Amino acid sequence: MAFEYPDNLQYLDTHEYARVDEEDKTVTVGITAFAVDQMGDVVFLELPAIGDTVEKGENFGTIESVKAVEDLKSPVDGEVLERNEALIESPEQIADDPFGDAWLIKIRADDLSDLDDTLSAEEYQEQVEGS
Repeated sequence: MAFEYPDNLQYLDTHEYARVDEEDKTVTVGITAFAVDQMGDVVFLELPAIGDTVEKGENFGTIESVKAVEDLKSPVDGEVLERNEALIESPEQIADDPFGDAWLIKIRADDLSDLDDTLSAEEYQEQVEGS
């Protein structure tokens, strides 16, 4: 199966992605299509409240499927500005559009240099598919 790896995103080796808006230092976080495929049917999603602070590399929530429960890791330090309420209500929809409507949270980053050690689309693809 071929997965999509959008070039405009930055990737964590834990299968989260970050979409950066440099202008207002907002980072939209989601999980990759590869991760969704590996998990199978998602049945539960726990996300932080708006106004909560998150730390780079630390858990900000959990995603549960019929196969496993996985922790979600933040790519940056910052404050949660939004969370995807529609996904909390219907977590199975994450499979429909993981890189679009199925984002998880939006964070106002304290420092965008937190993303300096993320993977490019090509590096992430190589990691998950092998070379």
